[in-house]
Amino acid sequence: MRKVIVALLTLLAMAACSSVDCPLNHRVYTAYRLYQPDGTPDTLGVDTLWLLTTRANGTDSVLLNRLCGPSATGFELPVSYTQPEDTFLVMLADTLGYYYPDSIFVRKENLPRFESVDCQASFFHRITSVRCMGNIIDSIVITNPDVNYDAPTEHIRIYLNPGL
Repeated sequence: MRKVIVALLTLLAMAACSSVDCPLNHRVYTAYRLYQPDGTPDTLGVDTLWLLTTRANGTDSVLLNRLCGPSATGFELPVSYTQPEDTFLVMLADTLGYYYPDSIFVRKENLPRFESVDCQASFFHRITSVRCMGNIIDSIVITNPDVNYDAPTEHIRIYLNPGL
């Protein structure tokens, strides 16, 4: 009986040593917030916003579909692991049916992060520059360049063109 208890305790100890808490979600997101040119927070109001990107395999992907309303003050987007720059096509539609295109270009450094040798590598990012075409976006600035597992903090401010 004593040998069975010792064997059982040994097995439990070995199982406890081999368990690893790997993160379930390796994806990190950048938080974008909308502002008026004077620096006050902005909403889309009655306008509608779409955001698209191209995947690494060349196919298009809709990241944001029909964001609208007075509570639409910002959004979060995933960050690619392999590209040095993420490109987003922005499309804004007004209530009259006019569409206004723009593009956002986010250049970044991809920083591999290893939690444990038993876990897959995750990637954090450091945003080095951001620019836009300037059609519907007046200007765009980086407020926090470090993209990691921290709670969603504002990374990029988008100042919308006041003429639209």
